[in-house]
Amino acid sequence: MEEAKGVVKHLVIAKFKDGTQPSQIEQLIKGYADLVNHIEPMKAFHWGTDVSIENLHQGFTHVFESTFESKEGVAEYVAHPVHVEFANLILPALEKFIVIDFSPTAVHF
Repeated sequence: MEEAKGVVKHLVIAKFKDGTQPSQIEQLIKGYADLVNHIEPMKAFHWGTDVSIENLHQGFTHVFESTFESKEGVAEYVAHPVHVEFANLILPALEKFIVIDFSPTAVHF
């Protein structure tokens, strides 16, 4: 695996459990977005739902992207008590999820 250098994107791709109320999902997303106000290494947060026409989502519906200045920042975020508390709220509402951290690489032609 390649060593992360510089900015790191932390992606969470998720599917909420059937029956999870839209209002609960909305509150969880607001809570996720609020982490950026409490965890210093977390520099940005974006999210969205699947809009692909290819139908290759394998049931995943939501994508959450957080930006960190370094791999160490991600580690600090993962261990931060505010993140741990939030994870204890969102994880029971998820049927499945995947987490990927990567350092974006520009393509030069």
